Amino acid sequence: MNYTQNRKIMQVTETTLGVGVDIGSQWHYARAFDWREIELTRKVFRFSNDLDGYIAFEEWVQSVSEKSAKMDILIGCEPTGHYWFTFAKYVKEHGMKLAFVNPYHVKQSKEMDDNSPRKTDQKDPKTIAKLVTEGRYSFPYIPEGVYAELREAMSVRDQIVKTLNATSNRIQRWLKIYFPEYLEVYKVFDSVSGLAVLKKAPLPKDVVEFGADEIVKLWRENKLRGVGKKRALTLVAAAKRSIGLAGGNCARLDLQLLLEDYSKKKEQLDRITAALQEETLKVPNVEKLIAVKGVGIITVAGFLAEVGDISRFTSPKQIQNLAGLEPKENSSGKHKGRSSISKRGRRKLRRLLFQVVLPLIRSNEDFREVYTYYTTRKENPLKGMQAMIAVSCKVIRIFYALLTHGIDYSSARFRADIIRPEPAKAA
Repeated sequence: MNYTQNRKIMQVTETTLGVGVDIGSQWHYARAFDWREIELTRKVFRFSNDLDGYIAFEEWVQSVSEKSAKMDILIGCEPTGHYWFTFAKYVKEHGMKLAFVNPYHVKQSKEMDDNSPRKTDQKDPKTIAKLVTEGRYSFPYIPEGVYAELREAMSVRDQIVKTLNATSNRIQRWLKIYFPEYLEVYKVFDSVSGLAVLKKAPLPKDVVEFGADEIVKLWRENKLRGVGKKRALTLVAAAKRSIGLAGGNCARLDLQLLLEDYSKKKEQLDRITAALQEETLKVPNVEKLIAVKGVGIITVAGFLAEVGDISRFTSPKQIQNLAGLEPKENSSGKHKGRSSISKRGRRKLRRLLFQVVLPLIRSNEDFREVYTYYTTRKENPLKGMQAMIAVSCKVIRIFYALLTHGIDYSSARFRADIIRPEPAKAA
């Protein structure tokens, strides 16, 4: 993270062997160049995405290194998809240096040699190797220990939440077609008492036939509190005046299957969330973050999953860049364009920060006051989204300080750091 562009370039010397690897699902392709971008092999080396292929690649690299007397090996690849994970693991375990090149840079640079955007197995490894020898690379961060666990758990949780939301939407669509009045009785469709009834009597005619007494009996058997005969009568009355489609056995089965999927995903969500919380609490000083009003443990887990070990950063500015929140300005000559953010970086981290800022502004007086200050100050007031970006950057700085120094959150320090008094008018 600390390497400047000049230091990256200085890593490439006369003794450097730059290897570009184009990662694929079944086959990888490699080409080797010296520091002047002269190719050291006659043809592209193809190797399979398995242990035998990795061994063959290592032997090929060593052979090229010995023949060319280039002993400083620097391997470059694009961190796209998921096929690079095992390759990176093998390279690291066998003492070879691996660098990442930005896929955007590869896309923009591949036309320079032949004026064609065409992607080929021969072309891409050369472009990647060229970027490496030019110092346009970064060293990958692969989380380990608790941070690897958090990233994996958050990924699984995100997938479950996505599926759960999709199933939820399908259930509500079913209800709007066959039993729209249910959503008047229950403002939240997945109320425990409501779902208990739907599993036994999905359609309005089933509810009417079931009757209020049987509904109350069902609730008592499930040990549900806060519901009684009055709620049961309301539900039956709604079913009697339903305008929904009649439906039959297939409609019942449709809802029953959806409810089974929903219950299963809810259970999975609870399990992964519990595991996520357990792993999050292992991170040093994490309790300092959770103590901030409006910051939940899932938010902290998501932040740590994307950022990893906070000690690898020397300043919160680096995390801001990682999130793609660094400012970008379009200007030329006397023309000054509108400034914006680069959006280059981890999209998940940027999205998480925006998601946490909204509840913070609503529930935390400090953040709400700062947001108001940014949008109403006399000098250069910010628009809504601009202010949210500014608050997001402030969240990064707070998280960084609490995690690295182990200090408690201070409301006074937070406000003093941002909100400064207006300059006094001259008499």
